[in-house]
Order: sequence, then C-alpha cells, then structure tokens
Amino acid sequence: MRNFLLFISLLLLAACASIGNPSGGPRDEDPPRFVRANPAPGSTNVSRQKIDIEFNELVNVKDAFTKVVVSPPSVQVPRVSSQGRRVSVQFQDTLLPNTTYSIDFANAIEDNNEGNKLQGFTYTFSTGETIDSLRISGMVLSADGLEPQQGMLVGVYSNLADSALSTLPFERVAKTDDMGRFSILGLKPGQYRIFAVNDVDNDYKRSNPEEAMAFYDVLLSPSSERVMAVDTVFNLLNGEVDTILNRERTRFLPNDILLRSFESDYKAQFIQKYERVDSTRLSFIFNAPSKVLPEIDIVGIDGYKDWYTLERSAGNDTLTYWLRPRSLIAVDSLRISATYLRTDSAQKLSPATDTLRFFRAPVKPVKDNKKKKKEEELADTLPPVIPPLGMKMITSSTQEVYLPLIWEYDTPLARLDSTAFHLETMVDSVWHPVSKEWVVQPFDSINPRKFKVEYPWDYSSQYRLRMDSIAAEGIYGLVSNPYEHSFKTKSEDDYCAITLNIRNFTDSIPAFVEILNTSDAPIRRLPLEGNSVTFRHLPAGKYYARIFEDHNGNGIYDTGDYASGRQPDMTYYYPKLITVKKNWDKTEDWNVFDTAINLQKPDAIKKNKSEADKKRNSSKRNNENLDDEDEDYYNPRG
Repeated sequence: MRNFLLFISLLLLAACASIGNPSGGPRDEDPPRFVRANPAPGSTNVSRQKIDIEFNELVNVKDAFTKVVVSPPSVQVPRVSSQGRRVSVQFQDTLLPNTTYSIDFANAIEDNNEGNKLQGFTYTFSTGETIDSLRISGMVLSADGLEPQQGMLVGVYSNLADSALSTLPFERVAKTDDMGRFSILGLKPGQYRIFAVNDVDNDYKRSNPEEAMAFYDVLLSPSSERVMAVDTVFNLLNGEVDTILNRERTRFLPNDILLRSFESDYKAQFIQKYERVDSTRLSFIFNAPSKVLPEIDIVGIDGYKDWYTLERSAGNDTLTYWLRPRSLIAVDSLRISATYLRTDSAQKLSPATDTLRFFRAPVKPVKDNKKKKKEEELADTLPPVIPPLGMKMITSSTQEVYLPLIWEYDTPLARLDSTAFHLETMVDSVWHPVSKEWVVQPFDSINPRKFKVEYPWDYSSQYRLRMDSIAAEGIYGLVSNPYEHSFKTKSEDDYCAITLNIRNFTDSIPAFVEILNTSDAPIRRLPLEGNSVTFRHLPAGKYYARIFEDHNGNGIYDTGDYASGRQPDMTYYYPKLITVKKNWDKTEDWNVFDTAINLQKPDAIKKNKSEADKKRNSSKRNNENLDDEDEDYYNPRG
C-alpha cells in the first residue's frame, strides 16, 4: 500500500513539473486606435508648429513622404515621425492665418508588432475661428483602360484662370488611394476647378507637360445636406440581420466626381540615340513622334545624291537610312548633319541642326578557314560587309484565312519582278495555279523591305508560293535565290465568332469596339456600325471587350489636351468574360450604361485586382465612413 501511494505521488509531481509553452492568445488583428492629440482634433486658433497624436499602442509611420498629405500644401514638407505611441507632425513653414489644415495619413500608421494599418486616418485643425468642413470626393481612373490611379495628386483652385494649373500650387490637395478614390477636405463655400496630376516633381502643380493629368469640365460648388442613413447590425453567431437602425448623418456633395487621367501627346523632342548599326545602315531614334522628317546630309564629302533609302516607323521616331553607294559603305567614319524640330527651353519646337559622327564597326575575324577562303574569293567583287539578299517568311506554315501572306527581305529592293511569283493550290494531290486574281504588293509605305499577297484563302486548303531565281534584286545588286513556301489554312471549325449587340449607346457618336485578350491587350478592332458588331475568325478562348467613342472618326484612340479643352475619348468595358469554343458563334447583349463606370472593368484584367477583390469581397462595411465612399460613377462625362 505504501509503495502504491509513493508511485501515485511521483506521478502527480511529474505532472506538476512538466513545462509547456504558454498560449499567447489570438493574433492581434486590430489597427491602432486614436486616444488623444495636442491640439485636439477640430481645434481652432491653433498657432503651434508641432502636432502630437497619441494612440493606444506602439506605432510606426511608413512611407510618410509619399502617403501623408497635408492640405493646404506648404513650400517645405512637414516632418512626420513616430516614437512609442506618438506620431508627431512638425511644420517647417509658418502656418497660414484663418486656414483649415487637414493631415491625411492614408494607411501610413500601423502598429509596431503586427503591422496592422490604420486606414484613412485624418486630423484637422484651424488657425482661425472656424473649421471649413466642406469636401469634394470622387475617383481617378485611367481614361483608356479604366484602371484606378494610385497615388495621384488631386487638387482644387478657387482661382478659375486656365493658367493656374501650370503657375500656381494647388490650394487644397488629396492623394488617391489604392482604388483611385480621393476626398479633398477643409473647403470653404465657393466655386472650384479640380484637377488630378501625377506630380513627379512634387511642386503641387503641372509645370511639366509630360505629367499625366485629368481635368473636369464643370466648376464645382461643394455643399452638404442632412440625410437619413440605415445601419444594419448583424448577429455575430449566425450572420443574420439582428437590428436595423435609422440615423441622421451629413452627406457632402459632390461625392461622385470621375476624373479620367491621360498622358498628353506632348513629349520633348530630341535625338535619343544614333548609331551605325552596320556598314550599310544609319539609325536615328527620336524621343517623340514627328509629322516632319529630318533633313540629313553628308558633311565633308561632296558629290552624293540619292545616297540612301529610308525605312521608318509610323510615327517617324525610328528612322533607318540604308546607304546606297558602295563607296560610302566602305568609309569607316561618316559625319552627318541632321536638321529637325527640337524642343527648346520654352518647350516649343524650333529648327535645330546636329552634326553627328557615325563609325563603322570593325569586321570580326573569321576563325573558320573555309569561310575565310570563301570571303577572300568574293573580295574582288563585293566588300565582305555587304549582306546577301536573304528573305524570311513572317507568316508561318499555318495561314489565317483573314490575313495576307507576308515576307521580308534583308535589304531594300531596287527591283521586283511580279511575274516571277507563282501562287498555287493543291487539288487532288496536284499543284494548280489559284483561280482568283492576286498580286505581290508592298506591305506599307514605310518599310521598303516588306511585301505581301492578299488572297481570299479557302478553309482547309494547301497553298504554296514559288519565287523564281532573281525574282528580286536588292539595292546592292544582289539577287534572290529560288524560294518555295508551302502552307495550309485552318478549317472553318477551328474558328469562332463573337457578336456584340450594343444597347443604351447613342449612334450619333462614331465609335469602335475592341476585343481584348486576358492581358487586357487589343487583338481586333472594328467600327461600330448600327448597334451591332461581329468579330469573325477568332480562335477559341477567353475574351473581353471595350468601346471607344471616336468623335473625330479617325479610328484610333485620341488622348486629351488641356490647352484646347479636349477630353480623352470615352472608354467603356463589357463587365463580363466572354468564353467561346471552336466552331461556335456567341452573341452577347451589352447594355453599356447599366453598370457604373468604376465597376465596368472586370477584376481579372485589372492591374489592381487584388485591392479590387479585397473591396468587393468585404462582407461588411464601416457605416461611419459611408459619407463619401459608396458612390457609383454613372456620369463619366461630368
């Protein structure tokens, strides 16, 4: 019995002596909570330069320079710091008299341990007798892609002159959050003009014409009204509605301003890069497109006329000059004068001339003895730096029925014999000339090396294009070799079609519709004629769609221009994914204005989709912040 009691005692002792890890409790997911401030929020007649704000736990301020916005802006940015539970704001400039100041911390304040962010914390005080409490709220979206614009500076002027935007700092400002939303606080009654600017130089205005911007066509007069709000209290145990309460609140207007940001056509013009690509080519890359080509000439060498063939981009910002005379190709160093329109110090285009030197790259030694011997044999007839007249097919072995057949030569051509080309189709295992007329033609007017054949290709057919010897001759006298390209077309079952029936959209404004891939990139574009558009010969897959208003009818998207008061073309997205299978024609009815403009673009193709998902998947909202956060933007034209 004694031994049994001793055994029990030892077991109890061992149990009492065992050491375990004590539970630390649930993870802290609550953001810091405001406790007090000196001066208190909403104080008047404030004269002190330092603001101290205390919270209920240790806090940090992250990215204060980019996130914290003080309105009105000052010449010297206030210094924001944190220590312990306190956040301090030290003003470097003297405070303006009779002015309401607001300090918007966005989500810069977070607790020290878990990094829980305090969202949308704003502190307000006044150096005068009263607090100006009116506000203007809204959203900034990119004009062409309806993307929420993050971190853009939004500001207002009571000075209604057009020049205020480029000459004066904003009177009151805010920054857009991750969803592109903004709220400008502390406004007096009156009329204002509102702008958004990607303020890269931090001068609180648009002094740089390359900064993205947005402007509103209508003067704004902020106001407020008392309205009844409905609060819904949920049962935390079952998630069902427990109580519905009515309360009176203040609504500040306007609270649904949509600003559509754009980059203007302006870019400073200068020669960004120039080089001698090889012995035969001079390359110029300009910083901006131009409607006028530069005038170029050889310096120090006389007697050359028509000494180059030009290959250019559509905007004339990339130019390639193919040297024609072999004597020029052999010159190691060329001096070229280029006269073009260059942006001056007043940001105007004025004629300028640059004299540039182009050096020929040295020929690399050939290690292969056979190649070296072959080049030595050709040395008496052609310089080794001149390339042969090769060509490559841009079209693959499977030809889309709606596209031309395209190929490109290594150099520009001096001659092309269209009779030396033969287009054939296979019938009963035998090649026959095609039955319809066709012709070899330049692909466009800007690339002298690219050519095409347009033909009404049949489905599920085999074709070949044969080129005889010397069908083409390059500018260096080299001729093409015989060439044969066989290809086949897809069957009709490989394709699908999408028809969009456009509703609620005026037919008085020209427009075009684009089909987009899952990366939000356009793959087809068609003008909207009537109220319907059909995209044929699409591969099976997933697609999205958008409409651009095309007021000038040029068939392309036009950006805005503040100087002339021109807003960018309006954009509307079809809010759903369109999935089509092979050999399937799908029709979608699109009621353009049934979905608010800020909700049109599907989350799947938004660059900011994680934040959008977070907003949309939130099951409950903070009813205290409903004043300006929950508006839909149905009136994009303002």
